[in-house]
Order: sequence, then C-alpha cells, then structure tokens
Amino acid sequence: MLSKPATLLLGIIYKKPLNAYEITKLLAYMNVKWWFNIADSTVYTTLKNLEKKGLIEGAIERIGNMPDRTIYSLTERGKDELRETIQESILQFSYDTNIFTIAAFVMDILETGEKKELLEKRLNILKSYLTGISKQDNATWKHEAPDFHVANLERMIDIVHAEILGTKRLLSVIGEEKNNEK
Repeated sequence: MLSKPATLLLGIIYKKPLNAYEITKLLAYMNVKWWFNIADSTVYTTLKNLEKKGLIEGAIERIGNMPDRTIYSLTERGKDELRETIQESILQFSYDTNIFTIAAFVMDILETGEKKELLEKRLNILKSYLTGISKQDNATWKHEAPDFHVANLERMIDIVHAEILGTKRLLSVIGEEKNNEK
C-alpha cells in the first residue's frame, strides 16, 4: 500500500501529467494543507522516490530559455498500485481519516460501478464497527470508567458516525454520476 503523500500525488498525476512545481501550486490552490499538511519538500522527495520505484516516469521538457522541467506521468505499474491502494483504503477504517480522505479525493479514477461497490462495502464495515464499539457505551461502564475514557469513546463513536455520513454522501454522488451517464 502506498503512503498518503504517494497516493495523493499519483492521483493528481493520473489525471494530468505535471511537474513538481505545478503539483505544489495545485495543492495550494485546492487548500489541501487544511486537511493534509504536505510540505513542498515532501512533494519533491516523494516524486523522486516514486520515479525510483518505477511508478512514475519523468520526461524533460524545454520551453524557450526557461530552465528544463520534468513532467511526470504514471507508468502502468503506478496505475495498478494506485488502484490497489485506493481499494484498500476504502475498505479499511482508521481514526486517521486522511487515509480514506485521500482515497476519496482520487477515487474518480475508478469506474462508477467499482466505486459504488467499494463504498457500499465500506458502509457495511463502518456500521459493523459502530455496532462493536457501541457495546461498550452503556450506563454501567459510564459509571465505572473515568470521565475521559467515556468522553473519548463518545468521540470515537462521533467519528464513525461522521465517516458513515461522508460515505453516504459519496454514494449519493455516484448515484448522480449514473444518472448523468444515461
């Protein structure tokens, strides 16, 4: 499974081959720093690592008197790794919600039917997780456990509820995609 920065960068490059500078400007324009703080230096380092691993390839571009720039595009191996990472990220639940957020951010590379199937599976995973974690949320436990433990459990339940709501929201977008395809 790819790292979060690698997944995000591959997803961006998948849509359109870009150079490192263009990627950093795009991330700034999209205000990614407010939900996933990725430094410019991380972008450059991650791109070099992805190139060494054969997931992207760089082509030197010369425009007039401007300095050479490297335009990155995904290799077939990079596309496969990105797809696998998106699939795995959708089908897991983590309190590090950036894992799913990044997968959702770039999941439009998947076919509509596959997105729908993966998100429906995620919804079932989340509901099962909520059922399991909610078993601890009872009057006896609340009376015996320290207040911070109770508050933390309730916070965790809130996060799962938010993930369920967000997954349903993404499923509704897929419903709209299907209607637009007709």
